[in-house]
Amino acid sequence: MNCAETGENHHMKAAAITSAVSSWRCPPEVLVLGGDEIHVWRATLDQTPSQIQSFLHSFSPDELARVERFHFERDRGHFIVARGVLRAVLGGYLNRVPGCLSFCYGSHGKPALAPESDGDSIRFSVSHSHGVALFAVTCGREVGIDLEYIRSDLAVAEIAERFFSRREVAMLRALPTEEQRQVFFRCWTRKEAYIKARGEGLSLLLDQFDVSPAPGEPDAAAGTQRDPSEASDWSLQEFTPAPGYASALAVEGHGWHPAFLQWPAARQSV
Repeated sequence: MNCAETGENHHMKAAAITSAVSSWRCPPEVLVLGGDEIHVWRATLDQTPSQIQSFLHSFSPDELARVERFHFERDRGHFIVARGVLRAVLGGYLNRVPGCLSFCYGSHGKPALAPESDGDSIRFSVSHSHGVALFAVTCGREVGIDLEYIRSDLAVAEIAERFFSRREVAMLRALPTEEQRQVFFRCWTRKEAYIKARGEGLSLLLDQFDVSPAPGEPDAAAGTQRDPSEASDWSLQEFTPAPGYASALAVEGHGWHPAFLQWPAARQSV
């Protein structure tokens, strides 16, 4: 592969921009990931029984044990597809058979490639919701991705009061009611992506950092760090992966750009 806690909030710059992805490209035959690139893959989790079964051949014993713990067939199938696609995608970058890859986990559960699978050369993050999965892959920098289906049955104002920072709650309250749901999910995906990128799990509380601007402010993110000087080390980008969904990337550093790829081909778009 070629690789080119404080109580105050501190601002950090963001790679701009909410953007709709108009097209998801078919991946090239040879996968090359530049050091300034983030590759975002999209997959549909509802696959045929034969495809689901084929993924199982690449699973490790601990993954097969996780499969058996699912009570509902649909959830089990979605897990198999998400994990199977992850193995296939990573194997493509590393020129390895998917079943030969090994994973390890951080102290807060963040997955990574094990050292024997070239774990130092590639980083990834996975999120799935409502039958769609996203996979972010980078070289030499940490990344987090979150995907949420914009549900109409959630009491978003009440959830925000519980989990968002005071600044974000005030910003949400100031919006017209009809705008609050969309902004809530924009904020939520940013927060989740950032937590995933940091790899700190629930030890980094959602209400202890800001990711959404107040109306009239630039589309930048803000964050509270144990070390506030780290705030400038991270950047965020939002995008719309499909109608009815919200998503965000959190990436270590700046000066990167995303490429959007469809697994396994554009005909499976959602």
